[in-house]
Amino acid sequence: MIVDPTRRAFLASPAFALVQDFPLAPPEWHALTAGVNDQKLSSLLIPAGRWEPYPKSADRTSWQALPQQAREAIVTAAVQDLKQPWPSLPASVFMDFKRNGNRSRFEQLHFPRRNRLRLAALAECIENQGRFLDDIMDGIWLICEESFWGVSAHLGAQKAGTGLPDVTEPIVDLFAAETANALAWICYLLAPQLDSLSALLRPRIRAEIKRRVLDPCTARNDFGWMGLDAAHPRYVNNWNPWINSNWLTCVLLQEDEPRRSADTLKILTSLDRFLDAYHPDGGCDEGPGYWSRAGASLFDCLELVHSATAGKLNYFTMPLVREIGAYIYRAHIAGSWYTNFADASARVSPDANLVWRYGVRVNDPKLAAHGAWLASTRVEAATGADAMGRALDALFHLGDLQKAAVSARPPLVRDVSLPGTQVFAARLREGSTDGFYVAAQGGHNNESHNHNDVGNFIVFFNGEPVLIDVGVETYTAKTFSSRRYEIWTMQSSWHNCPTINGVMQSAGRQFEAHNFSATPGSVSMNLAAAYPADAGVKSWRRVITLNRESDTVVIKDDFQLSKPSTLELSLITTRAAHEAGPGRITLDGGFSILYPESLRPVFDEHSSEDARLQPIWGNTVRRIRLTTTAPPAEGGYAVTIKKS
Repeated sequence: MIVDPTRRAFLASPAFALVQDFPLAPPEWHALTAGVNDQKLSSLLIPAGRWEPYPKSADRTSWQALPQQAREAIVTAAVQDLKQPWPSLPASVFMDFKRNGNRSRFEQLHFPRRNRLRLAALAECIENQGRFLDDIMDGIWLICEESFWGVSAHLGAQKAGTGLPDVTEPIVDLFAAETANALAWICYLLAPQLDSLSALLRPRIRAEIKRRVLDPCTARNDFGWMGLDAAHPRYVNNWNPWINSNWLTCVLLQEDEPRRSADTLKILTSLDRFLDAYHPDGGCDEGPGYWSRAGASLFDCLELVHSATAGKLNYFTMPLVREIGAYIYRAHIAGSWYTNFADASARVSPDANLVWRYGVRVNDPKLAAHGAWLASTRVEAATGADAMGRALDALFHLGDLQKAAVSARPPLVRDVSLPGTQVFAARLREGSTDGFYVAAQGGHNNESHNHNDVGNFIVFFNGEPVLIDVGVETYTAKTFSSRRYEIWTMQSSWHNCPTINGVMQSAGRQFEAHNFSATPGSVSMNLAAAYPADAGVKSWRRVITLNRESDTVVIKDDFQLSKPSTLELSLITTRAAHEAGPGRITLDGGFSILYPESLRPVFDEHSSEDARLQPIWGNTVRRIRLTTTAPPAEGGYAVTIKKS
């Protein structure tokens, strides 16, 4: 259960920085709370002392019945940790984020503490011999003595701002909530063992969870991720279900009535704000890399409610909940490649158990098949979870998931149209990675984790990238500052987009695509509004087509300009490009790009040695700019990508 800290940091972007530009919240639909009040919840919720969502350590039959490979992997990893000192968390390292924008040094100390504690607790439940108990006690005590359970990059939410945490103002960020989740589950699993160590351990845990998470969440509505501040209405992102899932775990495991039902209602109300922003197609504008902490964290919440009410409160029949789940396989290209608009990574490793369980719950065979197929592609399907509740769920469903994985295949859907988020995709044929695949987006330039990328597209062939979306570099303070769009990966000129009269797209909700329309194999949209007035563009209609008869991809742009001077179409790739003659460029791997001879190619390179980008794209990203210095006021061109 050792989790890569860089992946955690990638997901853990500051929610307050990502949503601050949205002027209004979406309309409220009360999808979860209609007809529900705290009295009804009180009658439905199983009392905390009787609710047993997973076997406790005393249930030796259940723990010994877990697949041997998973049990051995957990115990072996926990034994290795026993030989190591616990990492310290110096104040000077905490100050890094304020001093120089670095968040990774602190997080590389913070996350291993939690990982080690979770692993030791699971190993003790598996082995039941007491050899991990002192390590568990040490981890609990160290964490309880921390000034802040979250990470340094998230302290902008406290009144004192970034720097050191103000212990008089507990802030509930992603990892304060996740730390509370882990400690609540450890109390649930190992209560007798903790009491045998000291009668003070569990009361200390309960007091710290109450002080740091339960009380602030009950008392305050102004945490941005909640979406509950009437004075400052706003859109919310993945922080909302992610934190709510951890808060709900603590409420259900640690609270008594009447607060237990009242807080559960508040959590459902907050989750309503998350669902309010979703279109009926379930598209996630944060991308598939964030789905694991957006749609899948929503599943965590709804599954907790389902379990704690013995299925009497069941939200899994809601069409929107089903569509949110389906997004993850609709975004799948091939192997570990997923469509990666905005900050999403091009390579994603969704939690196999979560995807499979989500599919089973909502009765979506394709979603369940995608999860089962994911499980078939990896060894440690149960031990890599990055939260205690998820690790437990994966462990106790591992046997069934392994059976489902034996013959599983990914859905690889032929056509995808998500008109709400304006995402389109098409492949040559259903269930196959053969031939060309193309995906494109319209949308607007104030989406969560936004890049200025309206009209961007990607092209794959036989499951491998040809034209790409670079994604995002390692997060720093600059990533979520007013200087975000100085970063090259955020700019439209480093996406497969036009630069018009020397002007790139601008950031903001008003910079958007119009007239988005998708049919099987083709999508069209007008990009003019994505550019500021000084671009001098009256209309820019882009049509992207997968021609299934010839197995080619065609991008056709038709434009009207008020002041034509220069045009430039960027095409981004990792493949070496060569001018092969008028109107033709070749790419390594046997691909040709055909374009009008009136356009002149210019070749650029940019280092992609960043820690997030290099494992995906290698050391260099290349840009082809098809340019002209004498465009007509009205005209167009077509670019064709084909296998040579």
